[in-house]
Amino acid sequence: MNTRPLDLRRRRARIVNFFFRAILSAFIWDVLIRTFGGRARAKRTALERYTRLARQFRALAVELGGVLIKLGQFAGSRADILPKEILDELASLQDEVPPEPFDRIQIVIERELNHPLTAVFQSIEAQPVAAASLGQAHRVILNNGERAVVKVQRPGIEGLVAVDLEALRIAVGWLKRYGPIRRRMDLDALYDEFSRTLYEELDYLAEGRNAEKFAVDFADWRDIRIPKIHWEMTTRRVLTMEDIGAIKIGDVAAFTARGVSAHDVAHSLFKFYLQQVFVNGFFHADPHPGNFVVLPDGAVGLLDYGMVGTVDRQAREHILCLLLAMVEQDPDRLVDQLLALGIVGTTFQIEQMKRDMAHLLSPSQNLPGQVADIRRFLDGLLAMAYRRELLVPTHLLLMSKTIMMHEALARACDPECDTAAVLGQYARQIAIRRHLPHERLRHLLPSLLDLGQLAFSLPRRVHRLLLEAEQGHVSVNVRLQDAERILQGLNRMVTRLTLAIIAAGLAIGTALLLQTYGMPDFQWLVSWFLVAGFLGATALALWVIVAAFRQR
Repeated sequence: MNTRPLDLRRRRARIVNFFFRAILSAFIWDVLIRTFGGRARAKRTALERYTRLARQFRALAVELGGVLIKLGQFAGSRADILPKEILDELASLQDEVPPEPFDRIQIVIERELNHPLTAVFQSIEAQPVAAASLGQAHRVILNNGERAVVKVQRPGIEGLVAVDLEALRIAVGWLKRYGPIRRRMDLDALYDEFSRTLYEELDYLAEGRNAEKFAVDFADWRDIRIPKIHWEMTTRRVLTMEDIGAIKIGDVAAFTARGVSAHDVAHSLFKFYLQQVFVNGFFHADPHPGNFVVLPDGAVGLLDYGMVGTVDRQAREHILCLLLAMVEQDPDRLVDQLLALGIVGTTFQIEQMKRDMAHLLSPSQNLPGQVADIRRFLDGLLAMAYRRELLVPTHLLLMSKTIMMHEALARACDPECDTAAVLGQYARQIAIRRHLPHERLRHLLPSLLDLGQLAFSLPRRVHRLLLEAEQGHVSVNVRLQDAERILQGLNRMVTRLTLAIIAAGLAIGTALLLQTYGMPDFQWLVSWFLVAGFLGATALALWVIVAAFRQR
């Protein structure tokens, strides 16, 4: 990869020129022509024009490589701000480019490790096993005879990344001047997020730490294999890890020929993702087929750790409830979780999304006899967010992209894999840390989750209401002669509601403590507490409702 100053200036000029022409075309069509009588034609041709621009960008990215391929992949994950046709054009971008000449790679390795290549490795294959825009990987044999893979950054890649990001910064400055785009998305935040992710991928020390965290998180999983990092031969630009070999996960015929079950591989892969997201809060965010292999014993190995994501506990709980509501076909609870995640806010948006979710979950959206399709649901959800001009949180987008890619991988291994069933079963286990004592209690889980969320959110909501009342933002219109009676009724209802929450919380909390600390002799007691908590909360809630109607 030539990175002479003149070539870098030309590269920067080509990128800036592409975005200038794209923005100028958008200005002419969407501002000038729409303003001067061509609104219908501009609207009719918009999708075709923007799809053509996406195709031209893809060609430029394939030619120049580097940051543009990463940008295309990043934009291709933003289903909330781009239409499906443009996403389809960007989806074919693969981070595969011609390899760097080996003599230049050798210079990087020797400079980073401060030793001649022959002193570091017993042998090294000149032909890389993989070559991407930021680096490439070679198989080696260490001096102790162990097989390993050394991943090396391309020479001069940091200067190239800086030039490409500078060109993108100029384009972002232009785009921010266009009102509809500025109102639709936070371009500065998107640019900062993309830059941060890119520089994280350039830090192989961080990638090594990511691999070790995965190794700790999945130390007890026999069906997941994380390669060991050789830290004495690892720097910011060179990463040496154990060569776990095996077969690419996309070569189903090869690993099934060795007696490995495709069904087991598919389920292991999908459970691997669910554990990352809903338990660990630390997940692999680039699950394309080239990053996974299948070992002879059926274990799934992960090879690349440069792109990861994190999600906090509260967001994990909301997304868990969102996906459970999808599995349970419950549009009302879906909208509740969208509200909690901040995707919808106004009453009008909530009513719109209720109709959208009911349509998305309707039987007409699935073919007869077809297994539930999480990808179709998430695609539909993001398409609705785009159509309604709703801004989806970044962590939800990243998780949606990765769960769809994991589902695609699982289905490629086993077309009959019912990922929705796996999701429902495993998510319920995660929600209560263990299996419920009896299957007949399974349907209580959504209500228990709702009650738990209410217990945590009610004090905050009451505090917010009191603050608004103190600031004079809340007004209540009542007839004076009814004020005392209404206040007495409200006092009684609040008291009863508080008792309901406390009683249910104590019952459920006691049951979960018994369950968590593993007391098999008291499983009957766990069941009793769960049933008592649910029935008690239901009875008290009905009491509050009846009392409310009597006060009318």
